[in-house]
Amino acid sequence: MARAGQLKSSGERLSDRVAVGVLTQAFPRSLVDEVLAETGRVQQRNRLLPARLVVYFVLAMCLFSGQSYEEVARLLTAGLQDARRWRTSWVVPSTAAIWKARSRLGVTPLRELFARVCCPVAVPDSQGAFYRDWRLAAIDGTTFDLPDTKANVEAFGRPPRSGRGEQDVGYPQLRMVGLVECGTHAVFGAAIGALRTGEQAQARAVLASLRPGMLLLADRGFYSVDLWNAAAATGADLLWRVRKDLVLPVVEQLPDGSYLTEIFDRSDIHHTRHGVPVRAVEYTIAGHEGVYRLLTTILDPHMAPASDLAALYAQRWEFESTLDEIKTHLGGPHLVLRSQHPDGAEQELYGFLLVHHAIRHLMHQAAREADQDPDRISFTRSLRVVRRQVTDQAAFPPRPTRPRGQSHPR
Repeated sequence: MARAGQLKSSGERLSDRVAVGVLTQAFPRSLVDEVLAETGRVQQRNRLLPARLVVYFVLAMCLFSGQSYEEVARLLTAGLQDARRWRTSWVVPSTAAIWKARSRLGVTPLRELFARVCCPVAVPDSQGAFYRDWRLAAIDGTTFDLPDTKANVEAFGRPPRSGRGEQDVGYPQLRMVGLVECGTHAVFGAAIGALRTGEQAQARAVLASLRPGMLLLADRGFYSVDLWNAAAATGADLLWRVRKDLVLPVVEQLPDGSYLTEIFDRSDIHHTRHGVPVRAVEYTIAGHEGVYRLLTTILDPHMAPASDLAALYAQRWEFESTLDEIKTHLGGPHLVLRSQHPDGAEQELYGFLLVHHAIRHLMHQAAREADQDPDRISFTRSLRVVRRQVTDQAAFPPRPTRPRGQSHPR
């Protein structure tokens, strides 16, 4: 009698061939195998759920976030069975078996896969992705709700107590700070940690993804002289909003209405040391009270006039649109990550980021072919197409197969 997952016809397991369509285009099996080898996650014995398959399962779990573990596994293999490639059906592993396989895999391979694949995707002729020679990027932070387990609470923490003095309210949450390419919504840097870790502290971990030729937009919550210097040291240019009460002495008034000034470390109250030279842009928005203040590393107004910079800052909101795509459309309304343990929660979040990047990369390719701005293409419609293709595409073997009768080494 064949064991669960064993095929009478070919000696292969059905798990050896899984139809994941679009996902394998973005994350080729050779790359997945390379990452697994480098992170030491290659299985030592034959399993119904080998490591490569579990990587694609995590991605599919995020693509079909509203489905159960067993249903995700069925969706992965539906294309094969519909095509009648197998004489017997695959016995879908139990939730417990899938959870153990995810635990064996851990978060490291998904984190490394993100580092390898998730980069800016725009090219010079991509519409809406550049201002002059600068690639527009934004940094911001957000939180994700987690299942209310002791392990998640201890690792990540809960939101602060409510104003009415209630304790233990709300889900535990993890915090993520990310970098987004404004024109394509591609997330190309991410730091994940406990809720108690501030955004500025997490921001330092993603600065390594910045490159010369980028223009990084940031809200006033990220401003500090230390973080400004660290970001500028990457070679990227900066355009950050700052508080209206920050003292900015006018060093030189410029013809476009901006002015050169200096910023000083908080510890240098009396400005005994040389400040960091920056350029300030102040403007108002009709219907809004107060003055908006921006600082930039671009000191020459001819390279980037004040009016252009004021208009460009609105691109920072592309980060919010990206979060909406991940949390609302990909994850579903009121998203709560399904993982009961901290490593699984991080693994799952990297899965969401990887799947979102794959979809956005495809959308960028389609936009270029149609000579359109990627923002004009519907993410929701693209997501539906990808979900259909995952079960319709041809299959691939997640691990090398052997001739019938030849055993696998344990």
